[in-house]
Amino acid sequence: MIYLILSVCISSSLFVIFKLFDKFQINTFQAIVVNYLTAFCCGFFFYRNGMTVTEITQRPWILGSVILGFLFIAIFIVMATTAQRNGLSVASVASKMSVVIPVVFAVIVYQEKLSLLKISGILLALLAVYLTTVKNDGNTFERKKLLFPILLFLGSGVIDTAIKYIETKYLAAGEVPIFSSTVFGCAFIIGIVVAIIRGNLKITGKTILGGIALGIPNFYSIIFLLKALRPENLGDSSTVFPINNVAIVMLSTIFGIILFKEKLITKNWIGIGIAIVSIAMIAVSV
Repeated sequence: MIYLILSVCISSSLFVIFKLFDKFQINTFQAIVVNYLTAFCCGFFFYRNGMTVTEITQRPWILGSVILGFLFIAIFIVMATTAQRNGLSVASVASKMSVVIPVVFAVIVYQEKLSLLKISGILLALLAVYLTTVKNDGNTFERKKLLFPILLFLGSGVIDTAIKYIETKYLAAGEVPIFSSTVFGCAFIIGIVVAIIRGNLKITGKTILGGIALGIPNFYSIIFLLKALRPENLGDSSTVFPINNVAIVMLSTIFGIILFKEKLITKNWIGIGIAIVSIAMIAVSV
């Protein structure tokens, strides 16, 4: 459980860093690309245990890391577009409710068991995600605006599912850090290509610093999530992903209240309460 707690805490801190990007007028896309380079360096230079680049390219998970690297960049762009067209609350709900995809996959492929208590907890978690993020800002799921939220929902779910599948099928003990850094390295390369195509290459010193500040915790958030998914720890996707997603939404909301004086409506407070109940239900069902 300690790895899951660390994953939640660090992942929630990423939202604080993103919020600070706005305050200091940091180019978010460029900082994301620098963040991927930073995360790659963290794993490659400190955790590769003497493994050469040639050996890394021969690992059975290399294709998966390339695909995940592409998805990381693609879903980031979709998330940004969703936030701009539909609002932040819609983007948050679409990405976090995607937890149903890895849970359904785990039940079908890995034959993970779902007790009535766990099912109830997962359903409450979905409700909590919605209630915690909904705002009185007039943003609704209009049919003509559904494309990007749907893409975000599917893409986020595929990323979580792929991480668990690769971890189960291909990752050997001790390879979690170097696998993670390889994913980030692939995302960095793809991000550079996108930046060149966009002509978005002029970068400032504060953007570089912002990317580094984001990259270090981002690297460890993936490391701890993967460790939580290991069989010797929690293992079950149907336990890890619901708790991880709803706890991140809850904690990041609390950070917003404390650090940025964000205002919550009654639905948000009800959502936080339901989130606590859902986490407890899922945790005791393990």
